Amino acid sequence: MKFLYLGAVALIMMGCTTVDQSVDKTVDQWRALNNSKRTFEVKTAWVRQTTYKENLGFRKINRMTPLLVGDLVIQGNGMDSISAYSRTDGQLKWKLPVKNGAEPSATMIRDRLFVGASDGNFYSIEASTGRVQWTFPTKSENLSEPLLDDGVVYFLAGNNVLYALDAATGRQVWLYSRQDTSVFSIRGGSKPAVRNGVLYIGFSDGSLVAFNAKTGAVAWELQLNRNKRFRDIDASPILDGDQIYIAGYDDKLYAVSAAKGEVLWRVDQGGYSSVTVAADKIYYPTTSGEVLALNKTNGQTVWSFKVKDGIATQVKLFKGILTFGESQGHLQFLDAGTGQPLGSMEPGRGILSSPQVDETANRVYFISGEANLYAVDAQWVRSNY
Repeated sequence: MKFLYLGAVALIMMGCTTVDQSVDKTVDQWRALNNSKRTFEVKTAWVRQTTYKENLGFRKINRMTPLLVGDLVIQGNGMDSISAYSRTDGQLKWKLPVKNGAEPSATMIRDRLFVGASDGNFYSIEASTGRVQWTFPTKSENLSEPLLDDGVVYFLAGNNVLYALDAATGRQVWLYSRQDTSVFSIRGGSKPAVRNGVLYIGFSDGSLVAFNAKTGAVAWELQLNRNKRFRDIDASPILDGDQIYIAGYDDKLYAVSAAKGEVLWRVDQGGYSSVTVAADKIYYPTTSGEVLALNKTNGQTVWSFKVKDGIATQVKLFKGILTFGESQGHLQFLDAGTGQPLGSMEPGRGILSSPQVDETANRVYFISGEANLYAVDAQWVRSNY
């Protein structure tokens, strides 16, 4: 399979969960509080180059979402390393060299970081020190975020092989290899989702497949995207009740019954990133350059926002505010209730990583297209006028 660079959206292609539970007030309640203040302020707290050397050549893909671990923010780049910085002032705490970097997002349990890298290995790393605990060879670059559940780490390698590894030792529990006859595919991969012993994941051939999480046996599979161009399902399936929300790249957003594998409804716009579910809405970044707020019961549009530069990353929600990156432009902040823009900042060469939010500190972290890690303060302040 070949992967090609898609210049318009700064994603690589060649011939391959988010239900927001951090908000303790509804969007309308936060909007009422926000309306009592007058100015939304966005300013950079600090910025750090994450690579060993400045990237003056060909643009790499930097799309790992920063991880907040204690007083650290951990960030991988798509070139040469994974690093940890102080959340408060950006001071470097440790740096782990990784050939060709780590492109996908990572997952954590206690002090253990799990991440796939572009050197053909999957890593278990001690988050406090950067010391490698074990590696597992996949013989393929790894492009999708892993899932950790009940002592097992699940991830999809770039060659369409789904692995289940013992999280403590790296021992293989099972694997599932899926053939894809597509000549071209979007660079990326779906993160699995799991519930009640059933694992759900999308593949580059346009299929959504449910597995027995313990054995790897297929429970059901559903062919969604049948397009001749790009059939990829790179977005992660998001579980909400009995419904799965999942998007095909240049196809549609689907609501699927988790129990039966049947399509309940669909929206005729494709997506690369996962949806974010909050209360009665779904926030959906499309590959046609919009961010949509949808009614989660039927997919009807509540509001839409046109992205100015490229396509949007996965959306994060905090205090009634949506934030996301534009693949060729700004970090954007919108009113979650109306979709009206509140503020933005431009880091240079776009943003492919979904931002990470520290809601307590009103701070947003992300890596830019130039592999710089930003800490941005974003909050309502009272005007002096």
